[in-house]
Amino acid sequence: MFFHRKELQYHAKPDRPDPVYAKKLQEILGGQYGEMSVAMQYLFQGWNARGEEKYKDLIMDTGTEELGHIEMISTMIARLLDDAPVNEQEKAAENPIIEAALGGMNPHHAIVSGLGAMPENSTGVPWNAGYIVASGNLITDFRANLNAESQGRLQVARLYEMTNDNGVKKMLSFLLARDTMHQNQWIAALKELEEKYGTTVPGTVPEEWEATDFSYDLMNFSAGEESRDGGWASGKTPDGHGKFGYVETPEAHGGKQELKPAPSYMHGTPPK
Repeated sequence: MFFHRKELQYHAKPDRPDPVYAKKLQEILGGQYGEMSVAMQYLFQGWNARGEEKYKDLIMDTGTEELGHIEMISTMIARLLDDAPVNEQEKAAENPIIEAALGGMNPHHAIVSGLGAMPENSTGVPWNAGYIVASGNLITDFRANLNAESQGRLQVARLYEMTNDNGVKKMLSFLLARDTMHQNQWIAALKELEEKYGTTVPGTVPEEWEATDFSYDLMNFSAGEESRDGGWASGKTPDGHGKFGYVETPEAHGGKQELKPAPSYMHGTPPK
């Protein structure tokens, strides 16, 4: 059950309208790593969770919080669109090349939503449920969550650089802080889960299923050998079950690729 309160989780009021920045802000609302994605990702992970209750509760706490972030950003976008000059494009910018690439106001804000936020990214691509990860394996999911929060915080930081509006920066500052917490909570939860179940996912695969001769070697498939200098090419593996190796010249083990001719009803190129 969800219950909506009319107060925003944090301040979401710009100093002045800015329809072009409203377009940019759409990325952290409806982009691949936007708040719509993390909210749906966490909620589906939580609804599908079958393990310990504390992990389910953590996921649901965070997913519900992200719904509040959607509300904040949507409100900020609507306020940035207040009194928008819908018949004009942005004035010349200090860097015309960048602004030419980013373009002017999102026409959807004027034509479709009536000066409101849209469930889409900064280029108008609709939000896609395929962005979310909810696998039923908590280690897999929490790693995806860590990536999502890292990508999201990166985008918020870039948006912070793109505005001089103190009201917008105030909201972005809050989002940066919450992304810091969320990254750290997923790291802490992952550490706990990996200590219980191991670092390799899934940890339930029988050893006889795996071609173990290939489990821990880094294969040099690109020019140069700089990669052998890392801790992933020698020493004990993080899962504790092997030692890293380095294969300077990988061999081909599968033979030449040869396919049977296609049947005549496929109308392919006939063999000679």
